[in-house]
Amino acid sequence: MTATEDLRPRLLLVDDEPANLQVLRHVLQEEYRLLFATDGVRALDIVRRQRPDLVLLDVMMPAMDGYAVCEAIKADPAIADIPVIFVSALGEAGHEARGFEAGAVDYITKPVSAAVVRARVRTHLSLARAEELRATRLQIVQRLGRAAEYKDNETGMHVIRMSHYAQLLALAVGMGEAWAEDLLHAAPMHDVGKIGIPDAVLLKPGKLDAEEWAVMRRHPKIGAEIIGEHAGGVLCVARQIALTHHEKWDGSGYPEGLAGEAIPLAARIVAIADVFDALTTRRPYKAAWSMETAFCHLRSESGRHFDPALVEPFIALEPEIRAVRERWAE
Repeated sequence: MTATEDLRPRLLLVDDEPANLQVLRHVLQEEYRLLFATDGVRALDIVRRQRPDLVLLDVMMPAMDGYAVCEAIKADPAIADIPVIFVSALGEAGHEARGFEAGAVDYITKPVSAAVVRARVRTHLSLARAEELRATRLQIVQRLGRAAEYKDNETGMHVIRMSHYAQLLALAVGMGEAWAEDLLHAAPMHDVGKIGIPDAVLLKPGKLDAEEWAVMRRHPKIGAEIIGEHAGGVLCVARQIALTHHEKWDGSGYPEGLAGEAIPLAARIVAIADVFDALTTRRPYKAAWSMETAFCHLRSESGRHFDPALVEPFIALEPEIRAVRERWAE
């Protein structure tokens, strides 16, 4: 980093009245780098080329009003995550509602209060940063999960698909959105313990002997050790899943031989999602099963391998499952 590099957040101020831009400039220039536009077309060009951290946008402008600008930003996946705050003299509830419908995160009425503008900008920059960190955390977890899958000759998209299947099933059986999102973040780490299994065992092309199988069965506990003990949150769920996703409903699984509801719900859900994706994906040693054949297998193992209360709700998600498979195809 050079001594002159300015790392302050960058804001785009958009208003067709230069006097209004001057007011906002005086309010914000000490804390932020500022960009300016006096019409909607120019504003969109700046957003696409320079990706400001936040946009403060007037509503009433010639040719292209603020609502249209905001809608255009939110319709473009490359810039849709940039927060937009309307700053307008139109203060009626209907105008505010129209602004939120267009995709804005806030609406400030003129004449502006300097304290209000600063507070709203800080708040929404903080929220945007928190969302960026959340997305980054998910990507890191997915990539750690993919590291284990690559070592096991699995495909890179497996952990992404199965984690989305798990989230869908959690929602389908009545778990809340926050719980299901934690599961989405935690599920990719289910087989992270395979990192600790010797390649001679993990990559053996033939059937494992009893001694090798005993080594392979250590990976749930290795995964739990890698993730560590946590009082709550995503990593607590991830540890549960890593440790118990090979347990079976009838008690014949490993490493502890847990049965029924003694197996954590998160692990019971992941077991179905993991097996289904493995069955329906081509591997060097097998062809991909059709979804219908895989569903039949789930039904045949209901009450033995899988929680019988989860199998039919999963199969009922067939349209959503197909959409996940198409989005994250090999």
